[in-house]
Amino acid sequence: MVRDTDAAQTDVARGRVPPFSLEAEQGVLGSILLDAAGIMDLAIESQIAPESFYTPAHQVIYAAMVALHTSGRAVDTVTLKEYLESHKLLDRMGGAAYLLQLVDATITTAHAPHYLNIVREKFLLRAIISCARKAENDCFDPDSQADKLLSEVEQNFLNITENQHGSVTQWSDAVTEVMEHVEKVFQTRKGVGTAISTGFHNLDQLLIGFRGGEMIVLAARPSMGKTSLAMNIAEHVALGSLDPDNTSRAVGIFSLEMNYSSLVQRMLCCRAGIPGDSLQRGFVTSDFHRRLVQAASILQKAPIYMDDTGGLDVMELRARARRMKKKYNIELIVIDYLQLLNCREYARQGRQLETSAISSNLKAMAKELQVPVLVLSQLSRAPEQRSGSEGKPKLSDLRDSGAIEQDADVVLMLRRPCKYPGSEGSDDPTLAIVDVAKHRNGQTGDVIMNFEDSYTRFRDRATGVDEPPGVAAVHIPQDDEVPEDA
Repeated sequence: MVRDTDAAQTDVARGRVPPFSLEAEQGVLGSILLDAAGIMDLAIESQIAPESFYTPAHQVIYAAMVALHTSGRAVDTVTLKEYLESHKLLDRMGGAAYLLQLVDATITTAHAPHYLNIVREKFLLRAIISCARKAENDCFDPDSQADKLLSEVEQNFLNITENQHGSVTQWSDAVTEVMEHVEKVFQTRKGVGTAISTGFHNLDQLLIGFRGGEMIVLAARPSMGKTSLAMNIAEHVALGSLDPDNTSRAVGIFSLEMNYSSLVQRMLCCRAGIPGDSLQRGFVTSDFHRRLVQAASILQKAPIYMDDTGGLDVMELRARARRMKKKYNIELIVIDYLQLLNCREYARQGRQLETSAISSNLKAMAKELQVPVLVLSQLSRAPEQRSGSEGKPKLSDLRDSGAIEQDADVVLMLRRPCKYPGSEGSDDPTLAIVDVAKHRNGQTGDVIMNFEDSYTRFRDRATGVDEPPGVAAVHIPQDDEVPEDA
């Protein structure tokens, strides 16, 4: 990390020396010289880097140690002295006498883990000071924008913690944990865990719900109903529909296309079962009004948190989602839609690279917050130009970048045959097909649904009742169909 020299000198003049421990740094280097085979790997595993040391001479010495270790050579006073001499660095770190001084100052290598922890902690404190100092300097820049700066500062501080590794999980503990889950499934005969129900039986049957850390892409051509399907899922999750415990879960929605009033109006009409255009035309009967009031009383209790800021930078969206997670403990994030996001860092390098950066950031956000992130995406015009395909989209049709396909854990392709005259099922205006084109942890296939266009409401399509010829609905086993014995 680059040190602000002027500010550091000012701190020293005030008697404020940046946090560091000379003894701990010497203890780490001396321990490596005494037992490189055991301590060097421990230092690397602890993420000790040359910049983790405050003293410049120690940075030079440790960098040389890493270079020797990486090349497979022994690390001791002889090889280290030879390496430093060949690279004309010996004088910068105090000469060969200082290497011997490090060894003499280290009584035992048994305390090496303690020394490593001290060096790591002091480095993190200096990193925090550096981030705070940069934020302070940027605040005095007359061209700074508060919202943008706040997002960058939050991300800079987050980067400090992201550089820390988690602990290694014991294999026996991992097996025990998985078997505990298996026992619960065996006892209840139902899938249990942290998966979140979408509110649609047929879709849950194939996906087994949404899982934390997953990036789910819902892609479609315009006017297919992808926003409606996403809002239906958000409503189900927030109200606890079809959840095994009937538990409502907080949902965060980032709507870059529609403002909050339009989305709320759509959800109210959908819940009340009245045509949305009736409200826009001012045609509201007493019955419509009664149903809207009832729908509003239910939706008011839903833990839904909406951000309708347009043209968000992906880093700013991550910062807002982070705060939303901390404040409201959201368990599902919906983003409508990916192509309306920006990434300033790659804005001038072409839309394909920019979209790749946006996609990777959204996947990183899902893993960081450990919540499923449902991302809506546009498709290219290829499905409409493809002859004989009945408008069926492919993964390669994801617009702007193939990185979306690679980063996503699940890709859902929504299509409505009625939009393609002459295709099979085009005479059924309610038919909607969700093609699970990619499922990293499960099966793929088509899920058919009903879509009531005037109410923007998706529903499950019953088996053997209202599926069109040639398209089979997903069959969901009932409790009495489960065998007595496994």
